[in-house]
Amino acid sequence: MPLGLLSANAHDLPLDRMMNGFVKIESRQADFVVRVPLDLLLGVPFPLAGDHYNIPASRPAVETAIKALATALELWEGNVRLVPSSAAGRLAPLSDRSFEDYDQAVAQVAEPVATDTVIAFQQGYLDAHFVYPISSPKSVFSIETTVGADLGDYVRLTIRFIPLGEPSRAMMITGASGRVALDPAWYQASAGFVRLGIEHILSGIDHLLFLLCLIIPFRRIWGLVPVITAFTVGHSITLIGTAYNIAPVGAWFPPFIETAIAVSIVYMALENIVGASLRRRWIIAGLFGLVHGFGFADILKEQLQFAGSNLLVSLFSFNIGIEIGQLAVLCVFVPALALLFRGAMSGRMGIIVVSAIVAHTAWHWMIDRADVLWKTPWPQITVPGLMILARWVVAVGLGVGLAKLLAKWIERKWPGHVLPPESRIEG
Repeated sequence: MPLGLLSANAHDLPLDRMMNGFVKIESRQADFVVRVPLDLLLGVPFPLAGDHYNIPASRPAVETAIKALATALELWEGNVRLVPSSAAGRLAPLSDRSFEDYDQAVAQVAEPVATDTVIAFQQGYLDAHFVYPISSPKSVFSIETTVGADLGDYVRLTIRFIPLGEPSRAMMITGASGRVALDPAWYQASAGFVRLGIEHILSGIDHLLFLLCLIIPFRRIWGLVPVITAFTVGHSITLIGTAYNIAPVGAWFPPFIETAIAVSIVYMALENIVGASLRRRWIIAGLFGLVHGFGFADILKEQLQFAGSNLLVSLFSFNIGIEIGQLAVLCVFVPALALLFRGAMSGRMGIIVVSAIVAHTAWHWMIDRADVLWKTPWPQITVPGLMILARWVVAVGLGVGLAKLLAKWIERKWPGHVLPPESRIEG
């Protein structure tokens, strides 16, 4: 049977597109038990009796489906693709809830389905249990699905990974995810999240415009150091805080942050236009960095499932990737602005023109995002919500206070080396 168990061109999109599975590692074997909706298996000729499946005659079709799944659901140990030593399967009705627990799921597959069970056409599941011999329970195991791969992220597989002697963890993958490590080594997780950070900062046009606004007035790289550092510290704080579930939640929060990011760009662009002081720009950059960190976290939250047991390493790696991307952007922006701000665009004229273009773009974003936010139901005030808000207010206040004390100390130690030599935005 071909690998494509589902063809988007030949059939309508499936109503049930979620597969559920467990991967449990023992000392000598890996058990993979999975539940697949029958409307993802339209290529398998399950016999029908009227509008429901013919259970007594379904064994050959079940065996065909199991062979196809063994090919389409790949389990790897290191760089070796595992081959099942045994496989079993059966049909199950929609009412069956055995896949809420690993032991129940395994027991369910082992039991023959009653011949009088009624399963309507495309209204049930195929449950399968594969057993794979392994070399070591400490190996890095990975999984890949090609079920519905032609539909990209539409068809999903939820996996609960149960390593030997360790807590279980869950993740969700799709046909577009490729091969995903179930519990990656720290260096594998680190490399993946560094790449993710670089890709995000380079593809995030709003973050790029904010960085552009930060650096437009500066003529010396040294003056940018405290500004970029403050922005980095700010977004790192909220990014890590969100990963550890100490950030606001609810449907209102993502559009609120997106609106606030647009506001931050408009503010910085207007500050460039009016010629505000640069000596405390690093404080503004740090505060807005907190906002942008929430934006980074919203992108990152679906990817943290692939960190395995390396959550903190992955967070720091993502931040490193963002900083690498920011350095690459600065290497392009700084010389480009130096070339642009010549002739008729030299002095204040260039700063005003470029900042006005950025402000115009961000203003439209702000209006559009605010409209989405306005239509989103706001949460009711609760004690836990107020506690989270109070923690962030105190943390931000302490952070700003400590930053000011540090800046004053450094200014006394190394006068003229912390802040840019110019006190206002000049040409």
